[in-house]
Amino acid sequence: MPSNTIALLAAAFTLLSGTNAHMIMKTPSPYGAASLNNSPLDPSGSDFPCKQRGGVYDPPASKNTMPIGVDQTLSFTGSAVHGGGSCQISLTKDLKPTKSSKWMVIHSIEGGCPAKAEGNLGNDPNGSGAGTFKYKVPSGIDPGEYTLAWTWFNKIGNREMYMNCAPITVTGGTGKRDITDDDTFNTTATDASDEIFKREADFPEMFKANMPATDCTTTSAKDVKFPNPGSSLEMAGDASSLAPPTGPNCGSSKAASGSDSTGASSAAGAASGAASGAASGAASGAASGVASGAASGAASGAASGASPVVSISAIPPTPTSMGAAASSAASAPAASAPAPAASSSTSSAAEPAPPSSGSASSGSSAGMASMPCTSPGAVVCSADGMKFGLCQGSSAIMQPVAQGTSCVGGKIGFAKRSAKFGRFYRS
Repeated sequence: MPSNTIALLAAAFTLLSGTNAHMIMKTPSPYGAASLNNSPLDPSGSDFPCKQRGGVYDPPASKNTMPIGVDQTLSFTGSAVHGGGSCQISLTKDLKPTKSSKWMVIHSIEGGCPAKAEGNLGNDPNGSGAGTFKYKVPSGIDPGEYTLAWTWFNKIGNREMYMNCAPITVTGGTGKRDITDDDTFNTTATDASDEIFKREADFPEMFKANMPATDCTTTSAKDVKFPNPGSSLEMAGDASSLAPPTGPNCGSSKAASGSDSTGASSAAGAASGAASGAASGAASGAASGVASGAASGAASGAASGASPVVSISAIPPTPTSMGAAASSAASAPAASAPAPAASSSTSSAAEPAPPSSGSASSGSSAGMASMPCTSPGAVVCSADGMKFGLCQGSSAIMQPVAQGTSCVGGKIGFAKRSAKFGRFYRS
């Protein structure tokens, strides 16, 4: 008998011998441990989610508390790992999930889950030889009560989907605090847009397959490559063993970029463009160049992100961009600076009436008020902190700060945001 046939028969025997030793999630402590069995979900989907049964949502003996941003452990009991496969960890706000619950993927493991093996790890339903994995509750999740789900798509054997659920309490992270009105915003524009747009809506939906296989099925002897794994992706297997699912309802394919929509990536582009546009505008020596440069930068940034245009008024300036603008303006040759006022008519033209629209994205200084200043290149703040400008010569053309920010002492700072609308953090 050929050696490869013998190997296949041995693997098949190992899989069959492990049918009573399927995997159960050990940590976090699952719901309904007394009634939880280790079989896969029914192919009809009748027991989705969380293996519906009597006592399915009985609380565990120990509470699962998970601070945001802190490593958590995913571990298993059992030995029938079916050659590994791919897993996901998802959350829902529903404490007793139903088929209509919305699940948010916070971590994906492609290959090698729950273990990297040729077949099974024996036939012990209480085995502990499977792998352990680390994951975190990301900052885009608000503190509160959730249901966590571990889902698994086995590599070898029948095309199946496994699912265990656990109640968890998400608490605030450590080592970080909210930025208040008195704090200076000290990250880059891209960092800011990442925090602003990292919301629950950005997390991909839980991947579902093999329920039934006619909708979506995974490939036998391959680790499934998730169509949309999310931004937290762990490669625990071999890239050569990955294969995408097939079927009409497998979900759209998206890269693991941390964004579930083009809006977030384009906002980052707009923020970056606004910063570079403001700097180049200031370098030209004209305060109006800041507004027009920022607006132009935002437009080009949004175009590069391939998304709807994001208003520059929604993107606060940062010390990085303002500092670069001030430095460029201060070091620019005298010839590029605006000429001193030659007459009262010129002076009045340089000091137009206050703006009527309150937007700095028009690309023109017309309608902008000015304030006297003595330090060319410095950031000038209005008395109420609601406007700012760059000192050019002896005056600064003022423009409104972004909503939720203020200008104090020559610096732009964020106001404190509520948990409902997300937070801005700094270490």
